Amino acid sequence: MHPLDLYERCVLAPDQLAALLRSIHGHAPRILGEDFAGTGALSLAWAAASGAHAVAVDRDAAALGHHPPHPRVSRHAADVCAVDAPCDVLYVGNFSIGYHHSRAALLDYLRHARRRLRAGGVFCCDLYGGPGALEVQVADQDIPLPEGWVRYTWEQRSVEPLSGRVCNAIHFSVFSADATLIFEHEDAFVYDWRLWGLAELSEAMVEAGFSVPRVYPKEPDAVGEGGEVLVEPLRPGELEEDYVVLLVAGVE
Repeated sequence: MHPLDLYERCVLAPDQLAALLRSIHGHAPRILGEDFAGTGALSLAWAAASGAHAVAVDRDAAALGHHPPHPRVSRHAADVCAVDAPCDVLYVGNFSIGYHHSRAALLDYLRHARRRLRAGGVFCCDLYGGPGALEVQVADQDIPLPEGWVRYTWEQRSVEPLSGRVCNAIHFSVFSADATLIFEHEDAFVYDWRLWGLAELSEAMVEAGFSVPRVYPKEPDAVGEGGEVLVEPLRPGELEEDYVVLLVAGVE
């Protein structure tokens, strides 16, 4: 299997995430902007709804072309600050907000994102943190496949607390149903990120012109029979010590 297919199977839940973003917006958003989109799996899930459109942006043209074209998904192999297409929800996933290594670069991007959003729009990015985020460690998870299973390994390879820079890697080991190792993808994906804290990222969003951000869980509070989700922002005291969350800010 291609590493991109394994990534989608082990890491992403695009249908659930699309429903979660619609719930967070709250007013029938029509256009999704997906920055640092990778394969654009979220954009494809978003566009599956009647009348919905998506704009997927990523520097990696090969990743963007991993899936067949969709008539309501516009794909741009470009820097995220080079695309001005308006949207109702702008999403940055896979902790990709960390590709902005300096506060100046972060503010430039957030101001660009703010200009893209239509009235009532929301900007969402995922973020991880807590004491465990500053530790060198490895975590494994076994995910079933149609004929066997894959071991998904998340490695926090290095951490520099003074600069906030981290190096993380994802590895895949694919096994047959009888537990025979078929192949491995070591360093399938390697990331060089600035690990932004919730407080400093929130302050930068406000400085860029957004409303005061709210913190949401990345998993819905409840899922209805039709796939619709319910989610509420976290209240003081509800954030876990080690967390993966969505930081959400709107425009008036």
